[in-house]
Amino acid sequence: MNTMTLWHITHWEFAALAAAAVLVGFSKTAVSGANTVSLAIFAAVLPARESTGVLLPILIAGDVLAVLTYRRHAHWPTLWRLFPAVAVGVVVGTAFLVWADDEVVRTSIGAILLLMTGVTVWRRRRAEAESEDDEPDAVSTPAGRLKARSYGILGGFTTMVANAGGPVMSMYLLSAGFRKLGFLGTSAFFFLIVNVSKVPFSAGLGLIDGHSLLLDAALVVFVVPGAFLGKWAVNRINQRLFERLVIAATVVGGAQLLLR
Repeated sequence: MNTMTLWHITHWEFAALAAAAVLVGFSKTAVSGANTVSLAIFAAVLPARESTGVLLPILIAGDVLAVLTYRRHAHWPTLWRLFPAVAVGVVVGTAFLVWADDEVVRTSIGAILLLMTGVTVWRRRRAEAESEDDEPDAVSTPAGRLKARSYGILGGFTTMVANAGGPVMSMYLLSAGFRKLGFLGTSAFFFLIVNVSKVPFSAGLGLIDGHSLLLDAALVVFVVPGAFLGKWAVNRINQRLFERLVIAATVVGGAQLLLR
């Protein structure tokens, strides 16, 4: 970890990181995928590769708050269907980080996010009207299992290399027909489990150490007001607007990664 970078940030840079932490809390309890903006801020203030290690504990704090808020709405069959493929993606992402530089990482993930957003929008326009139920229908067909594995591997890969798995999983949950609360509850447990499992990998790569954790301790307090703001906002966002915001956040995040 570049300790000179961590301990010589300006007041304005710390303020930017604090705002990004607020946005993490908001995204975890309201608009999943919006934290790609936080990813971009952290990568702009800190070295891009090392910034993923600083951001990870802050994301975990947001995940804990999201689980406490939406734990009753999680759809566990979907989670169990995704986890094996995600594990594969995390391992592949770890190997990728050993040799890939920042430019390759950003370009790859940005292209994946924009491609998957386009596919999801196209599929949804062709789909029939969704059920109003909070729970999605079980996806047990071969095509459904293949889709879960594909999104799971991509989600594990992107969350490992850049903490950018949120938009990938958002696109999967939207394409699977999740309603708002089911979406948030399922993604909350998904990312808490996945992000905690990433800690040993990130520490092994030198992305998390004592200095990065001290910076996290100064920033994690800002996650809480963001989570409360998200909880307040989500009750005032209808389903159609919710889906549009998720898709828009994904497009913005993908474009930022490609254009930086």
